[in-house]
Amino acid sequence: MQLQKATRAKAKIRLGLSAVSGGGKTYSAMMIAYGLCGDWDKVAVIDTESRSAHLYAHLGDYNILQLDAPYAPERYIEAIKTCEDAGMEVIIIDSITHEWDGKGGCLEIVEKLGGRYQDWGKVTPRHQTFIDAILSSRCHIITTVRRKQDYEMTKDKDGKVKVEKAGLKEVTREGFEYELTVNLELDVKHNATASKDRTGLFIDKPAFVPSVETGKLIRQWCDSGVDIEAELADGIQRIKACQTVTELSAVKAMLPAYVVSHPDWVSVAKEAHARISQPQPITA
Repeated sequence: MQLQKATRAKAKIRLGLSAVSGGGKTYSAMMIAYGLCGDWDKVAVIDTESRSAHLYAHLGDYNILQLDAPYAPERYIEAIKTCEDAGMEVIIIDSITHEWDGKGGCLEIVEKLGGRYQDWGKVTPRHQTFIDAILSSRCHIITTVRRKQDYEMTKDKDGKVKVEKAGLKEVTREGFEYELTVNLELDVKHNATASKDRTGLFIDKPAFVPSVETGKLIRQWCDSGVDIEAELADGIQRIKACQTVTELSAVKAMLPAYVVSHPDWVSVAKEAHARISQPQPITA
């Protein structure tokens, strides 16, 4: 174990959009996606919303992967991988609600297993693998999720049970918002407010209508960090070129901690040290 200085690397956004029906989730996601990459051909929509992604074909030649029931986590994962393998830069998952509360989704899977508490021991890991596929993707990911009126049961002063509205609730597993970089809530007029924002771009700011400019703003934030992969590649090339132990030490001293502690760099450094330390053959 060792302490390191905090370093913000270049990032891929994990953006969530939630709204009631008609709130503009799909259109807003597409505007932001285009702003992120500036090329419709690099945008893919995983569409579970009754082919709603086709409604905006006039915007540009983006790609659609139609995902129909059953909405098991593994099918979402396969769809994400298909988009990645096709060279997409932005993937819109419209929506993640079906993975949780759709035909063949997690809730239905548990119900078919018997609906017992212990059945979640089989389904939760499958759901988590879906979340991990989003978090580990090399693409920008925008997820949309439905919101619906939530209710709670309370008792009045006479002990009678009554049902009261408890605000709007995202239709996915509780806690999904914690996995996101930014989560925007859209109202019926398509205005967005941030319920979570690690970028600092939107939190405590006035409501706004998401646009291409929103995507450009997010892209600037994503690109403002350190390109760790590029620095790692450069560090590996430097260490491979070393011919003496002194050079090895000098290169290590000049590289940032996040490079010299990376397993790939450590492995190459050990090989270089072993090569340099080998006795040289005696020539006549």
